[in-house]
Amino acid sequence: MTTDSTFRTEMIEARDAPDQRRGVIGWFRANLFNGPINSIVSIVVIYLLARLIWPFLEWAVIDADWIGTTRDACTGQGACWVFISARFESIIYGFYPEAARWRVDIVFALLAILVAWLAVPKLPYKKWVALFALIGLPIIAYFLLVGGSFGLEYVPTRAWGGLMLTLTIAVLGIVGSLPLGIILALGRRSKMPFVKGICVIFIEFWRGVPLITVLFMASVMLPLFVPGNFDFDKLLRALIGIMFFWSAYMAEVIRSGLQAIGKGQTEAGQALGLNYWQRTGLIVLPQALKLVIPGIVNTFIALFKDTSLVLIIGLFDLLAIIRAGLTDSNWLGFSTEGYVFAAAVYWIFCFSMSRYSLYIERRLNTGHKR
Repeated sequence: MTTDSTFRTEMIEARDAPDQRRGVIGWFRANLFNGPINSIVSIVVIYLLARLIWPFLEWAVIDADWIGTTRDACTGQGACWVFISARFESIIYGFYPEAARWRVDIVFALLAILVAWLAVPKLPYKKWVALFALIGLPIIAYFLLVGGSFGLEYVPTRAWGGLMLTLTIAVLGIVGSLPLGIILALGRRSKMPFVKGICVIFIEFWRGVPLITVLFMASVMLPLFVPGNFDFDKLLRALIGIMFFWSAYMAEVIRSGLQAIGKGQTEAGQALGLNYWQRTGLIVLPQALKLVIPGIVNTFIALFKDTSLVLIIGLFDLLAIIRAGLTDSNWLGFSTEGYVFAAAVYWIFCFSMSRYSLYIERRLNTGHKR
């Protein structure tokens, strides 16, 4: 009789108990009900939130009207989202010609694809995609949105508006303010008095002036310093003002990261024979930017929200288009729906940037936290 080797002849070692913190119930147990005081506070907060959220859900979802083209379709006691659906195209495209809106759709699609490509960690060629996003996409977007070449109809920027204009200002403002802020931060730490003085004056001037004043200066005063026969586009003026304004704040955020890097990093680069730009670009700056990711993203979020201020110089962004629609006599009395929709759009974009920054922080965490 042979012995089957598949049977164990020794006792199995003791194993740890199953982790009860997994899943939804485990998360609640670990975060909301992990003690008597915490449980009581959680129950009170959940009760108060339920009392506040349920009436809002009744108004916004359950009793809301969704289908229709005129205010006559709004017969319920809840929100009238017919106002949003009836004016949805103007909210997205502004005054952009209807026959040319496919060009805006292409730019939106390219932007979404590039953002998704850079956000998903396992996709290849991220450096080339990032380079295309910084150089190629702006060129393609310019020829598509402005037109006037390759047989495309010319569309002046005064016809731009809605979410299209908001994203244009936000994306160009972010892309322009970050590198300029890096240059200003490095210049403020420079040992050359002239360079340092210029950067300090620039930063303190733009940080000491409200953004509304900057937009007024860009819209009213800036044309006074250019030749009379030179047509300086209003949107371009606003973009320059926004870039300069937020680059000053970005410079201080990045400077805080540069100050957090010890001198030993620079000395190690010198010992390797690296010059200033090599030490800064390969050693110091990557570490500094990693440390100030929350501050950088916070500045991006503030920039995105402040795009609504361009209304004061006659540019109709997302919020301005909604406010203009509320002045229509056919839609009087639906301001709540309009502002709630605008708030939801801003929240979605800002929350997405915030969550992505947390993801980047976790990926780049290499031991600086204590």
